[in-house]
Amino acid sequence: MAQPPGDTMPHRGVKICGLTEEAGFDACVEHGADWIGFVFFERSPRNITPQQSDRLSRRHAGGPKRVGLFVHPDDDTLARVLDGVKLDILQLYASPERALALSQRLGVPVWLSQPVSSRAELPTGCLVDRLLIEPKPPAQATRPGGNAQKLDWSMLHGWHPPFPWMLAGGLNPENVEEAVTLTGAPAVDVSSGVESAPGVKSPEAIKRFIQNARKPHFSV
Repeated sequence: MAQPPGDTMPHRGVKICGLTEEAGFDACVEHGADWIGFVFFERSPRNITPQQSDRLSRRHAGGPKRVGLFVHPDDDTLARVLDGVKLDILQLYASPERALALSQRLGVPVWLSQPVSSRAELPTGCLVDRLLIEPKPPAQATRPGGNAQKLDWSMLHGWHPPFPWMLAGGLNPENVEEAVTLTGAPAVDVSSGVESAPGVKSPEAIKRFIQNARKPHFSV
């Protein structure tokens, strides 16, 4: 449904994922990101140790909530990371049942990545605190996300789920405004789209991404 002229959208959440260095972290704080993501997955060029993420996190006591991204983690991996750094949210590639069980056992909010390739695959329910809607990885991919692959935004036209969700996949400062206009996404997630090199964030790109993601627009 389109909004009347002059109306503005509520605050749109922005997550910058894959932080590994000080300049990127500081830019997220300075420009008001809602969440920053630390990737705990060895195959990713954005992989970080609990000790490294803790040092970054301690640069600023408040600011964005800290999200830890895990790919089918076992209990030992989760315990090791959580012993090394305080995380506000867990973002998982896992089954919905595993995600729910971890949320209940650990007492921490859990987001679940939900790769899709067609409108028929869009979820109708959510067992955890939020779903991340993103494209399925290409067949040759070595990791489930962070592949700079863009979702077909048209499949989200008119989709208004009754649970919190976030749009991810192939977003960058140049296309995020169009993405939220077409999808009505209440929150967006970016990683490689604001990098100057794999795993190295561009402070200027972070600034522009956040600004463009939050521009007023007409939802569809």
